[in-house]
Amino acid sequence: MKFLIINGPNINMLGIREPAVYGSRSYEALKSFILSACEESGVECELYQSNHEGCIVDRIQSAYGVFDGIVINPAAYTHTSVAILDALKAVGIPAVEVHISDVKSREDFRQISYAGMACIKTYMGLGFEGYRQAVICLKKYLEEEK
Repeated sequence: MKFLIINGPNINMLGIREPAVYGSRSYEALKSFILSACEESGVECELYQSNHEGCIVDRIQSAYGVFDGIVINPAAYTHTSVAILDALKAVGIPAVEVHISDVKSREDFRQISYAGMACIKTYMGLGFEGYRQAVICLKKYLEEEK
């Protein structure tokens, strides 16, 4: 089983960016956490991060026929990108959405998730642990689909 883990804009700034919201751990620490979580679950993974919407769309499209599942933290594009929603729907690869912070308790403009409309589940407010839960959920979902 092979998963593509996508992180959107400013996730590469973890540890620097708003530590009161996102914590003090770095993006390097997040990558290590995700790799360990996937290894523990027996899942192969590839990590991808971009600050550019079109690059994320291109990466989702290129996942078609290559990956069994997608874990995505679209970050700010969660609330603005119909293009990412359409890419997820186009490839038809089961996806789980993750947010480090509890988006529902934040600003009004963060209350809609376009990408989430194409995902089987969303984890938010769990910090890095949300990624582990997403991997476990996606693996279970795919095993039950077989």
